[in-house]
Amino acid sequence: MKVRAIAKYMRVSPRKMKPIADLIRGKSVKDAQAILKFTPRKGADIFLKVLNSAVANAENNHNLDADKLIVSEIYANQGPVLKRWKAGSMGRANPIKHRTSHVGVVVAEKE
Repeated sequence: MKVRAIAKYMRVSPRKMKPIADLIRGKSVKDAQAILKFTPRKGADIFLKVLNSAVANAENNHNLDADKLIVSEIYANQGPVLKRWKAGSMGRANPIKHRTSHVGVVVAEKE
């Protein structure tokens, strides 16, 4: 059985999130939580919250044992881009793109 949790519209670019996702893909939940706890990136905190939510969903909604769970899927897809403008030289406007991510974690029981 696969259980998932999603966080949408996170204000971190997916380009910064994907290397963190690669660190914990396929690992056990306990190992993944330890890795994320000591990874000094903003995206690691977001992934940790979503992972804890997926584990809580598995325990409370599906009666799965947290010690037997692994991270089967993890992704950070691109969300909408917030477009802003900044004053440029000679009266021009320079664009600023605030990128967002949709983050998801899927946990499953080890077989």
